[in-house]
Amino acid sequence: MVDHPPFARPRHDHDRCVTDALVAAAAVCAARGLKLTALRQRVLELVWAGHGPVGAYDLLQALAREDARAVQPPTVYRALEFLREAGLVHRIDTLNAFIGCGRPGEPHGGQMLVCRECKSVEEVNDSIITGALAERAAALGFLPDAGPLEIKGLCPACRQAAAGTTAR
Repeated sequence: MVDHPPFARPRHDHDRCVTDALVAAAAVCAARGLKLTALRQRVLELVWAGHGPVGAYDLLQALAREDARAVQPPTVYRALEFLREAGLVHRIDTLNAFIGCGRPGEPHGGQMLVCRECKSVEEVNDSIITGALAERAAALGFLPDAGPLEIKGLCPACRQAAAGTTAR
């Protein structure tokens, strides 16, 4: 769960953050009778490694650096799909990348704020937005696919940088 203002990255114990994500993943998988294999766990660790979106080929390269018996792309994609279906990661279509879910095991609609400049992503879970969209879709007879809503724009740091460069 996000415990800081959006896009703020307070100093924190990153190892603890990754460990918490892995503990939560193990609990979610155990509760649902899903198997969190060593590869799936390692992929999840790599997704959480930088708190930012990561592509499948970036994960593939990281895994290849760790083990000479390189994992093939379909294996990484299957691991990512498992993690996505288990609610442990979100796929960011705009970036063709994945981020760790800060609320695994909890039902949430999720809106993703995606910075078009630096590619940072912040997960926002506004139940009013989720409810309004679900209500409007139902009124139109539309059945939306599961997945977060992606909203593209500029994060505070990129807005500030843009303002600084245009002011000169």
